[in-house]
Amino acid sequence: MATSLAAKHAKGKKLKDVIFVTSGQAQADAKAIGKENVLNGTVGSILNEDGNLVFLKTVKEAYLNLPDADYVGYAPIEGIPEFLEAVQNLCFGNYKPEGYIRDIATAGGTGGVHHLIYNYTDIGDEVLTADWYWGSYKVMCNDCGRTLVTYSLFDDENKFNHVDFQAKVNTLCEKQDNIVMIFNTPGNNPTGYSIPEADWDQILDFLKTKASSGKNIIIGVDVAYIDYSGDKEAVRKFFKKFGNLPKEMLTVVCYSISKGFTMYGQRVGAMIGVSADKDVADEFYEINKMTSRATWSNICRPAMKTVVNLVANEEKYKAYEAERDQYDVLIHERANIFKEEAEECGLPMLPYHGGFFITIPTDSATEICEELKKDHIYVIALANGIRVAACGIPKRQMKGLAGKMFEVMKRLGKLWFGFTRIGILIY
Repeated sequence: MATSLAAKHAKGKKLKDVIFVTSGQAQADAKAIGKENVLNGTVGSILNEDGNLVFLKTVKEAYLNLPDADYVGYAPIEGIPEFLEAVQNLCFGNYKPEGYIRDIATAGGTGGVHHLIYNYTDIGDEVLTADWYWGSYKVMCNDCGRTLVTYSLFDDENKFNHVDFQAKVNTLCEKQDNIVMIFNTPGNNPTGYSIPEADWDQILDFLKTKASSGKNIIIGVDVAYIDYSGDKEAVRKFFKKFGNLPKEMLTVVCYSISKGFTMYGQRVGAMIGVSADKDVADEFYEINKMTSRATWSNICRPAMKTVVNLVANEEKYKAYEAERDQYDVLIHERANIFKEEAEECGLPMLPYHGGFFITIPTDSATEICEELKKDHIYVIALANGIRVAACGIPKRQMKGLAGKMFEVMKRLGKLWFGFTRIGILIY
């Protein structure tokens, strides 16, 4: 047995991240045979049509013209006040919910999700999310001594599965007092699905009944892809629904500048708490501020100041929005190429409304992805499907991809002609 000095809760920890491993393989292949000969649909970063990482010119200019003090100085633990004010406006737009709102700067949207799990559940508790989820949710839960449990996101008609969602919430209510759930919408990672407004009404009406029965309901909403998920006003309307909820309900919106401002490595975002109760809102601020001090201490000042300066200058902000929207259009064009060709050849895919990713349902993802690598095609194998990063695949490479995946799945005898909630294969 190997020697270990780790504490009991840390023994055996080992991160296995298929996304960055597969991305590394794609990069090595591109170095060997040329990037034009390799399709890299792995990581959630925007690449231009030449296959280069995008750094919005408007953001780059604002970033490179900061004074020295803003590059190297500490920021307040809770974040720069002007940044927090800007984040609320950027996130909610014209649909800021009524109530007490507090926010804390975090290490990307990920940091907000971490604090949500850590501060609103106890060790041994379960956290609920959809079965199509970003893998880091599970990693964070496990690292905090919690367990991630899931409900089926889609029913047999590929609509939001209220029956299974409610059943799983009811089960949690039998076990614990705090019910924490994470919704990744709009532009869900990995599917690109967005929860419609009518479904939000039904979700919240149901959760109100749980709150009235004595349970604390904490609604986490991860909006990392909100700026690439459709009309900027339409995709924000659902925020209004979080106003004036019962005091036993707290909404925590996890916002990131990684995607919208193309500053992935700067690791800056915010968690925004919305409550009808001032005490709950003030508690949100204090406990998450303390956890921030205990983890990363404070957040990257230059990235926050870049956002502040862009938002404060109307002309520059309009230029930034126009530039960002060009890439939003580009990603949708790429996704539409795949969607149309998938439909033509009969390749099944889950509902895509926006965001960075497309998903093909299959229970043989690893085998299929390994076969695709032989053709220098790199996409991500999930537990129950294959994720394709539309954000990073140039249109010339997206053309024909659905057909190639169809042929590989057909050759392996793994082709899905039908996909249902219970996972029936029809060959």
